[in-house]
Amino acid sequence: MRNTTVLFALLLLIASSVAASAQKVDYSVVTVPEESGTEFMKMTKESDYVCMPLVKRSSSRLDWFTNTIIAVTSDGSSIAYLSSRNNATNIFIKDLSKQGSSMQRTNRQAVLDFSFSPDGKYLCFSEARGKNNCIFQTDARNGYVCRQITSGDNDYSPMYAPDMKTLFFARTEARGVSLWGYNFSSNFVSSYAAGMNPCPLPNSNSLLCTRPSSTGRSEIWRVNYQTGLEECIVSDPNRSFASPRVSPDGKWIVFAGESILHNGTSSYRNTDIFVCRADGTDLTQLTYHAADDLSPAWSADGNYIYFISQRGDADGLANIWRITFNLY
Repeated sequence: MRNTTVLFALLLLIASSVAASAQKVDYSVVTVPEESGTEFMKMTKESDYVCMPLVKRSSSRLDWFTNTIIAVTSDGSSIAYLSSRNNATNIFIKDLSKQGSSMQRTNRQAVLDFSFSPDGKYLCFSEARGKNNCIFQTDARNGYVCRQITSGDNDYSPMYAPDMKTLFFARTEARGVSLWGYNFSSNFVSSYAAGMNPCPLPNSNSLLCTRPSSTGRSEIWRVNYQTGLEECIVSDPNRSFASPRVSPDGKWIVFAGESILHNGTSSYRNTDIFVCRADGTDLTQLTYHAADDLSPAWSADGNYIYFISQRGDADGLANIWRITFNLY
């Protein structure tokens, strides 16, 4: 996995520039045989300029930008995503029923990631500003006017608690990456535990997060920020998993993970979409395409999973795709 300590210019790229560095892949293919029975639907078009997270490969490991860069509104009517246009990266929102043009919701230079508030009224996002990453809040329907939440640190991955009283986020410091919370009533910030990619769980004092293992791979943990109880729920000594997101009913977790594709005598490390039950059991790989599948998000009803992929475009440009979820 990869955190935001590297330069912003290296984090989010249009897929055409990422594709050039990857092994030769037939991106024009939409699905592969291992994905039979799964319905794929393309939700954006090339003119939406969807950002593709950076993926870096070596012979022994795979690193990728794990922050959330797509999200669905609480009523399920629209999807928000990061788009790079006019030398700036901003949040745009597309109506899922109309499939028309998108509306710009931020007017910044370098938005890194974001999330919707549970009631759908607000967007919280982080932006790279010089040597720091700061967190802001804006109106999800009107946008542009922003309230600054943090400053002077390297903060990112903001995620609202279900009751909207706390905003969780990750902060990079000299000792590593840790989970923090901003209290909207008191304006105080508190440090909770090591980790990144926070995902608060409904009806609980716990959240999911990503942590590095002793072997350098990333794992998914559950952390109770009230009692301090911590539990690793998804781990593999040879693969990384990151970006957990819990289903609306709280029963499933979707996340990006590492897989290895074999082509004759050569192998190819890849990113795909995985799910497991809330306790970490029934780990299941959902996608198998040689393109990179990243930044998964649930639909409001839990019947679909959205993600970013270069599949289906001969030039390897990124788009948002939707698959059905039927592992109930």
